[in-house]
Amino acid sequence: MLKIKDIIAELEKWAPGAYQEDYDNAGLIVGEPNGEATGALLTLDVTEEVVEEAVRKGCNLIIAHHPIVFKGLKRFNGNNYVERTVIKAIRAQVAIYAIHTNLDHVASGVNAMIAEKLGLQNLRILAPKRNILKKLTFFCPVENSQTVLDTLFAAGAGRIGNYVDCSFKTEGTGSFKPADGANPVIGTVGEQEQVTEHRSEVMFPAFLEANILRALRESHPYEEVAYYLQVLENENQEVGAGAVGELSEPLSSEEFLAMLKQNMSLNVVKYTAPAGETIRRVAVCGGAGSFLLGAAKRAKADVFVTADYKYHEFFDAENNIMICDIGHYESEVFTKDLLYNYLSGIFSNFALCLSDVNTNPVRYFV
Repeated sequence: MLKIKDIIAELEKWAPGAYQEDYDNAGLIVGEPNGEATGALLTLDVTEEVVEEAVRKGCNLIIAHHPIVFKGLKRFNGNNYVERTVIKAIRAQVAIYAIHTNLDHVASGVNAMIAEKLGLQNLRILAPKRNILKKLTFFCPVENSQTVLDTLFAAGAGRIGNYVDCSFKTEGTGSFKPADGANPVIGTVGEQEQVTEHRSEVMFPAFLEANILRALRESHPYEEVAYYLQVLENENQEVGAGAVGELSEPLSSEEFLAMLKQNMSLNVVKYTAPAGETIRRVAVCGGAGSFLLGAAKRAKADVFVTADYKYHEFFDAENNIMICDIGHYESEVFTKDLLYNYLSGIFSNFALCLSDVNTNPVRYFV
């Protein structure tokens, strides 16, 4: 029996909740995690109509990109669409899970799919996050050190970009004297002992600290494990906002705009004047991305594709870059396809449905 929490666990292996922004509310918003999952409806937004669609399709779980609840609700009186949607979901026993800025921030998330639609190559995170990595240094007898490292690797340590099981170790002499009450694996109480040891170092995502330390203690032979942790200021090149890559060949601004409109199924594109004769390097950010304009300029992007630009913010292009505002919904509606591709590769016999509801509140007269 597949439970809702089983699906959530797989999603959070991909986009850990720890990677969401402080203002966000990603996670299970409505529903019991231990409940059986009958089917999942994948959508960008959750509205009353989407909940009704989930019921019709036999799905008791909605997986959305945007959280239906961002701020605390003090009353559930049905006075707005948020309250009405939550009430309807609870009555219908439909769980609602949101995977928002955490999915924006992983290298294979929302921005990677925009890049794929635009045919970008050599993709990298536009604004990698800092201070989300830690380093573990521990000391262990030489004959046990690889076993401990293997256990730490299995717990999530030692990954750097496309390289796994990464570590560094040096050999030296450890010295200690077991005191009264100790039960030493090596040595005798009251006598100084020297052991040939490895000093080993591994990096890991900070949110895995509890798992990493548990793995260390369970695999280490000593009664008392000698180790220390450090917070690293390094950028994590796999986690952060936006993405930047290159087109396979340069395009004129007119050719790029035509391709952008077609590939992203757009009705309209708002844009600033081109900064050069051709476009090759493209920065992207699904949803509201004006905060990344400086990063796009520093990356020497020719164009920045995002959404929700205000009138005065367009002036910030300053003829150094072309800004293309394609609309919030349009930049992220395919996230349901991204979710489907990921989950269908894991749960082959589970009902996954793409929502047919157009939740875009914006209309265009063209």
